[in-house]
Amino acid sequence: MTYDNIKKVLLLGSGALKIGQAGEFDYSGSQALKALREEGIETVLVNPNVATVQTSKGVADKVYFQPVQADFVERIIEKERPDGILLSFGGQTALNCGVQLYRNGVLERYGVKVLGTPVQAIIDTEDRDLFVQRLDEIGVKTIKSEACSTISEVRKAAANLGFPVILRAAYALGGLGSGFCDNEEELLVQAEEAFSFSPQVLVEKSLKGWKEIEYEVVRDCYDNCITVCNMENLDPLGIHTGESIVVAPSQTLSNAEYHKLRALAIKIIRHIGIVGECNVQYALNPQSEDYRVIEVNARLSRSSALASKATGYPLAFVAAKLGLGYGLFELNNSVTKTTSAFFEPALDYVVCKIPRWDLTKFYGVKRQLGSSMKSVGEVMAIGRTFEEALQKGLRMIGQGMHGFVENRQGSDRHSGTDAINEALRAPTDMRVFVLSEALRIGYSIEQIHHLTMIDRWFLQKMKHIVSIDQQLRQQSHISVLATFMEHTELMECLEAPEFSGLLRAAKVYGFSDFQIARALGLEANMNMEKAGLLVRQWREELGIVPTVNQIDTLAAEYPAQTNYLYMSYL
Repeated sequence: MTYDNIKKVLLLGSGALKIGQAGEFDYSGSQALKALREEGIETVLVNPNVATVQTSKGVADKVYFQPVQADFVERIIEKERPDGILLSFGGQTALNCGVQLYRNGVLERYGVKVLGTPVQAIIDTEDRDLFVQRLDEIGVKTIKSEACSTISEVRKAAANLGFPVILRAAYALGGLGSGFCDNEEELLVQAEEAFSFSPQVLVEKSLKGWKEIEYEVVRDCYDNCITVCNMENLDPLGIHTGESIVVAPSQTLSNAEYHKLRALAIKIIRHIGIVGECNVQYALNPQSEDYRVIEVNARLSRSSALASKATGYPLAFVAAKLGLGYGLFELNNSVTKTTSAFFEPALDYVVCKIPRWDLTKFYGVKRQLGSSMKSVGEVMAIGRTFEEALQKGLRMIGQGMHGFVENRQGSDRHSGTDAINEALRAPTDMRVFVLSEALRIGYSIEQIHHLTMIDRWFLQKMKHIVSIDQQLRQQSHISVLATFMEHTELMECLEAPEFSGLLRAAKVYGFSDFQIARALGLEANMNMEKAGLLVRQWREELGIVPTVNQIDTLAAEYPAQTNYLYMSYL
């Protein structure tokens, strides 16, 4: 069933591009416009950002380069007279604008139908006080909190809850104005900042150190629900999810924990009445199955874009179709072309999202990470193991790193254990490389876990990378042999099970050829590029490459990527 009377739809974009509001909303908006065009619906887009795909010629039928603010949008509605409006594809800016249009009576005055999630459901998830009340109705635990509208109310709430607490601003983007407070002095400073972003501030009891878990959930108007993807933050609660390394699917949850949180996510989305896609974020006690719901985003988010790319499930495209009245069972997955949109993706690989910061560009900036987002983008890496995905991702973030180990730019060197302890205790944008350094010089898993509260499973995997690196370093005699021995004699040494097995393990766990070359000491006798190419030559001669069958299978599935696949697997 679709809404046959919907002929023209207005879509609200994300507004000006800035930190905390990035390309994920261009992706979601573009996918929504594509879905509407497929249905033959005329589209009107409001987005002042010219540097986006969705504002390119041919994506929307009409584009208004105007601010995504209620007064501007009202004038556009008056002129265009759309039948429907989509609010959940432009991030927090679009949601806030839609709520204001609803409260001002603009949508009712011009007969504009909100497609997808009703505005009241959006208000229920955005207004922190209403949010807690709604989840209390179904017995779902939320963080103990109090909604405040003045500084005096904030002080009183903090006194009732007891320090430490966290302040959250309602209707705010990217955790703006939020922060942890250990005493009243910090509370007053943080409260002033929070009120500068929102008229309502939530004072919550701190659960710093708990695991942070996310679920991407989809629901149609027939009350059918699926969970598309679940994700786990490597960093514990206290660091904004946009600042954290995120792994999909979750790696440290038990089967009971996974299904308990999945069932709760479906229960929540049904009770609130969301139609389309939403993101449910949990805090999970690492010592038990105790949990708290942190928030529910009734819109496409940065996590949604990650989940779409990680699973091959086109969340934004499907959400737009659901907003038009389709059921999940009526839609096909537009990526796979064969499976139904009602199927939950099954991942037999690991996806690792790593944030990218540009803090070195700013003089005097605080590099500590917290509950407010500072990252300007992110990369996503896919591997068969966590180690492989992590190393691939770290090579891609554009900070001159080669992976988790064998980086010599100085960013991962901290003099003395006091400096390392502090860098682990108070995370910065370079903490992952501090972890590498700590493991390299002999910190135990328990020591690092105590300082960071990062799950021991992740730390064990990182230690595994460091262990392989150290084993490669013990084979440094290979670099001497490569200089003085004939190639035939050298190959006999390389074919020894001890070395060839280690070389294969290094490639399985994400080491680049250059990382291996540097660990072996080849860089001392030749330039960086030549050293990496030499290791690649050895691998090919030893047959340490993916099998032809693997490549052929992938090439058959993705014919447009055939050349890339063959080149990347060599």
